[in-house]
Amino acid sequence: MASNTSKTARASVRAGQGQGAALSVLGEYKYLIPLNKGKHAYVRNLTNGKTTHMSTSSDAFVEEIRVLAAAGHGAKIRAELAALSEAHPQDGWSTTEKKLVDAGVFEG
Repeated sequence: MASNTSKTARASVRAGQGQGAALSVLGEYKYLIPLNKGKHAYVRNLTNGKTTHMSTSSDAFVEEIRVLAAAGHGAKIRAELAALSEAHPQDGWSTTEKKLVDAGVFEG
């Protein structure tokens, strides 16, 4: 069966399937990559291997984070949101976290 994925991308995925494999930056898994001063972010979903570009004010963003939190990644995502809020207080990451908390994303 043919694939639309490039040979390089497939090799990269195979290489990353070793012990403890996932997207990482200096040994730390990053779920959120901020863009456009906090208005958008890439969300790395380690449960399905997809990275999605999303508006942080969208319902789709809330649902994507809800899926990750339900899979046991909630504490790490909250820590990332706190770090982003501290590093970039003008970008509204504390508001984004409050929106997720108000939506009940981290409950469960």
